[in-house]
Amino acid sequence: MQFDTPATTNPIDNLKVVGQPIHRIDGQLKTTGRAMYAYEWHDPNMRYAYGYPVGAAIAKGRITSMDVSAAKKAPGVLAVVTTLDIGERKKGKFNTAKLFGGDEVQHYHQAIAVVVAETFEQARAAASLVKVDYAEEKGVFDLGQAKDSAVKPDESQQPDTAVGDFEAAFRSAPVTVDASYTTPDQSHAMMEPHASIAAWNGDEVTVWTSSQMIDWWRSDLATTLDIDKEKIHLMSPFIGGGFGGKLFLRADAVLAVVGARAVKRPVKVALPRPFVMNNTTHRPATIQRIRIGTERDGKITAIAHESWSGDLPGGGLETAVNQTRLLYAGANRMTAMRLATLHLPEGNAMRAPGEAPGLMALEIAIDEIAEKVGIDPVQFRIVNDTQVDPEKPQRPFSQRNLVGCLTLGAERFGWGERGRPGSRREGNWLVGMGVAAAFRNNLVLPSGARVKLDREGVVTVETDMTDIGTGSYTIIAQTAAEMMGVTIDKVAVQLGDSRFPVSAGSGGQFGANSSTSGVYAACVKLREAIAKKLGFNSEDVIFENGAVRSGNRSVPLAEAAGPDGLVGEDTIKWGELTETHQQSTFGAHFVEVGVDIATGESRIRRMLAVCAAGRILNPITARSQVIGAMTMGAGGALSEELAVDTRRGFFVNHDLASYEVAVHADIPHQEVIFMDETDPMSSPMKAKGVGELGLCGVAAAIANAVYNATGVRVRHYPLTLDKLIGGLPDVA
Repeated sequence: MQFDTPATTNPIDNLKVVGQPIHRIDGQLKTTGRAMYAYEWHDPNMRYAYGYPVGAAIAKGRITSMDVSAAKKAPGVLAVVTTLDIGERKKGKFNTAKLFGGDEVQHYHQAIAVVVAETFEQARAAASLVKVDYAEEKGVFDLGQAKDSAVKPDESQQPDTAVGDFEAAFRSAPVTVDASYTTPDQSHAMMEPHASIAAWNGDEVTVWTSSQMIDWWRSDLATTLDIDKEKIHLMSPFIGGGFGGKLFLRADAVLAVVGARAVKRPVKVALPRPFVMNNTTHRPATIQRIRIGTERDGKITAIAHESWSGDLPGGGLETAVNQTRLLYAGANRMTAMRLATLHLPEGNAMRAPGEAPGLMALEIAIDEIAEKVGIDPVQFRIVNDTQVDPEKPQRPFSQRNLVGCLTLGAERFGWGERGRPGSRREGNWLVGMGVAAAFRNNLVLPSGARVKLDREGVVTVETDMTDIGTGSYTIIAQTAAEMMGVTIDKVAVQLGDSRFPVSAGSGGQFGANSSTSGVYAACVKLREAIAKKLGFNSEDVIFENGAVRSGNRSVPLAEAAGPDGLVGEDTIKWGELTETHQQSTFGAHFVEVGVDIATGESRIRRMLAVCAAGRILNPITARSQVIGAMTMGAGGALSEELAVDTRRGFFVNHDLASYEVAVHADIPHQEVIFMDETDPMSSPMKAKGVGELGLCGVAAAIANAVYNATGVRVRHYPLTLDKLIGGLPDVA
């Protein structure tokens, strides 16, 4: 199905199942422990062996020799496979660094061997016996030092943008802000580590893994190990969190496959937590400069956003200026990004890449300029709203209700009670409120599905779409139920299997909208097949109450399926609507904090998110996504930072004990409001993504609340107490 004209009325608009607060259909499996995640997959007929990785102890250089003799003699060891044994290999399309093979070391903890043994403990013990000699080379590990050597990226990837004459407008603006902000390296820190099981059957291999994108992984695994893609069967039905860290093939899958081939038995490999931090990907640090000039009434006349980030050679930018190109009006504009070469582990996508760190800076700057002008920060954002792409005014937004989010949020949160910075005190606590706009582009990818109707009237959906805790099973079931006119208990959903049609996968906030649209397209095909079989006009058939009706004739779906059943399969593809209209999601975050006047300890008291993201397919799963994102934003604001050893080139705090994510005690009452809207230009579902929007702007809202509480402006994340304590008022 080609989606190239805005959606009109369709069966989804009935909203009998779609849009309803239906609890997760996979919830019982997960809460009772019957949902099998990658490392838990078990077949009683298989004798599993266990692989343990060995990582490079340097950040840059070459391996000159490896002595594995002691490891091979260790108790229970079945095989030791090294990167030298494998030799040079092609790199997957989506990987910046190679995952395994050859003597080059590109980053710390790059996989250089896997030890396979009868038990996990034996493999781990033997891995410590592998001796490696290196020819170490000097690397660059500090973004601040590398900033001046950063280069302009390829124009085809991320060109600078310029509209009007920013420099002249900024110089002449009556009110200006010119400030620098920094965001640190951050880890996905998902609960489930990267884990895989591989089992060979002749020249074919089955891999149970934890992957957000089945087809991407399968293709890159074939490339990395020079295996025919058709010989690889990948399965990932349940994923214990990804946040972008499992978008791309990782070393656990490669090591499991080579280990299993070496011992001719199924092999399990789970990356230890330090490998999750250093061997996989992370959100890169940024240095950002923002300049804003306004008239005295608060209207923006000049806005510029520059950002610097770093990555391995061949890597990409953290696109922190993206939202600034679209979020606020202003005739004179400029954005630019520069990329430095760093020899740290690979920087890549982490929940809301670009907008998350970009808004951490931009939305503080907006508060700063609003204060200079003397306008309430909510009103300042409203004054500078735009209904068209500011860089291309002829291109309107398909749907934009940022003003509604801000207005409703301010009313619901009690924004009128906010006082001057440092003016509100309750005992030892300084109390403040903060706001930030939320913005994330609406992305879509082609997505396929197969829908079957059997003689029992059961509808089964098959697609390689994944569920990373987001509710994919449930919203896909709701889509099929709505389209086929059945209750949700008559729908079975099978996900995460490479034998199924290729879907959009999970990531970039595109998963829900794209995958349900693919199911919609497949259901259209199935509806047509049913109508054709029954001799109905497919244009006027109605599917409801488990039957199909045309005029006065009604036939139960089970009867229509017949003994052999019927199948519909299709892929949603996207036309030019994203070119003619800017498609984005919007929101507003409001936060109240308390800061201890003596210690600088910051505590979040309450949080509110108001989101405008098209049709909400399921308010329960959508709310879960948003409050999870708000929690992630709290960690990003107050505690999360990968500490870089700038001499040796690795992340020191590479475990969940010292990489401090938000915990229960950090998160108070959270409220989520969804604006009642649809976006017919987005998809047949008239929906958009919301899972990353919930993160965008949260950290800045917290930073702005801390400023309102204390009068101390912190521009460098995380907002640890050492950055506050020197500026707090005297204890009295």
